[in-house]
Amino acid sequence: MVIKSTKIAAACFLAFSGVVSAYTITGSVSDDQGTAIKGASVSLLKEGKIATTDDQGKFTIHEEEAVPQDSIGMAIQSSFSNSVGYISVNNGVLSYAQSGTSPVRVQVFNSLGHQVFKKTMQGSGTYDLSRAIKARGTYFAHVSVGNVQQNFKFTADGSYASSLTASAEHALLKAAAQDEAIRFVADGFDTLTVPLGTLDTTLDVKLKKTAPQFKFGYALKNDPTPSKGCGSASKLQKVRSVENGDQFQITVGGENRKYFITLPKNYDNNKPHKVLFALHCYGSNGEDFVHHAADYDHPTPYYGQQVLDKNGDYIFVSLDAIGGLWNKGQADHDFFAQTLTTLNENYCIDTSRVFITGFSYGAMFSYSLAQDMQDRVRAAATYAVADYNIWLPEGDAMKDLPIAWMNVHGVNDDRCDYNLAKNSALPRILKRNAKVDENGQRAEAEKEKPDEIKGNTGHVCYDFTEVDPRFPVKWCSWPGSHQWTAHDTGNMSVGWDWQGTWVPEEVHKFFEQF
Repeated sequence: MVIKSTKIAAACFLAFSGVVSAYTITGSVSDDQGTAIKGASVSLLKEGKIATTDDQGKFTIHEEEAVPQDSIGMAIQSSFSNSVGYISVNNGVLSYAQSGTSPVRVQVFNSLGHQVFKKTMQGSGTYDLSRAIKARGTYFAHVSVGNVQQNFKFTADGSYASSLTASAEHALLKAAAQDEAIRFVADGFDTLTVPLGTLDTTLDVKLKKTAPQFKFGYALKNDPTPSKGCGSASKLQKVRSVENGDQFQITVGGENRKYFITLPKNYDNNKPHKVLFALHCYGSNGEDFVHHAADYDHPTPYYGQQVLDKNGDYIFVSLDAIGGLWNKGQADHDFFAQTLTTLNENYCIDTSRVFITGFSYGAMFSYSLAQDMQDRVRAAATYAVADYNIWLPEGDAMKDLPIAWMNVHGVNDDRCDYNLAKNSALPRILKRNAKVDENGQRAEAEKEKPDEIKGNTGHVCYDFTEVDPRFPVKWCSWPGSHQWTAHDTGNMSVGWDWQGTWVPEEVHKFFEQF
């Protein structure tokens, strides 16, 4: 929501006539991209007045000035010469006059908006402002008499000369009723209500599009959903510090499990952070993906994602498998779930942006979690996934829900068969992620085939078109074997440089679309 308001200043000589009042509220309404919104309803709540925005998104709410009449019903010409009261500043002296005895309330503010003078006077008279205002500069005065008010500007430069001259064209500004507000309503946008202190003003507002309501999942670019730990310090006790992070321990099913956390250097417990879980491959361990000497399996921490987190938006987590294998079934899933709950309670995370990634056995475990934790995990990125050695809940415990998924796979993989992943794992995800039309008909997304790499160099990433845009599926193929640091120079035997891998950047872009 963006609101720009400009108050309208009037002349410094005003008639204090109780029957003379008018106001004009103008402005424009647009969306958060600056596009004008036509047909928006603009309601001045206490006054009961309504306007509609035009093709340019502009509106006006105006009340005509009431014309005073004499004792026989003839209109009196509204002019300064026959007005019954006035206010002016001359040589530092404020003069005020009126036909009645209403209190005259005067406030003076400096150019920074700080109040420097406040006084209530009665009837008519004068007051020497130089007694209260010593410094030279521009000042703004707000004067109210009964239910009418006026603003004017003057300069204190030694002579206290007024910066405006008398004008008979301005009526007294009508004071806004208590709790007055203006409301903006437009189809497809959140309703916006803006409090008003004055009825003469210009408002330029931006309306936010109403987030669609879904039975499951979030809209793309949804607002963060803060966790329980936001606003408080973590109560976790680390086991030890390691390079680039800390080790922690949790008991799951009677077994002690260890995991690692790396916070951004600028971690803020009032800012919901995204979370990325890195799941290690066979023969490795959780600490390897926190810090490791650079090689083709570990070019940078957390599968290359930490170095791409330029603004400190992510909290990185690495889990440790018992014996280096993700083969504990329900116990491994519980380990992930309990660790995520611990993060929710101790750190400020965005619970709608939890991501997982892994290679080989870590890819299998990621794919397994992706079919069981869709209500807690937004997206998964896997490298060389397969469709075997995966444990999933059975029967009613199986969650037939969509999840965003990206897979990078070498077509010459001799361990986790590329074709098995393409023809079994991929269609299962596509079917769950299929888009649904306005008539409730699901697309046959599982029949869509990806574009694939041809030849011995390069890579191809294909974005599927028949899936719900909130649950995108990306399939990247390259002419390599069983490794996650894919490159465009062919198979490893040809010779290559691990620093040339394109995978981390592609995965980062995939996660950042949410």
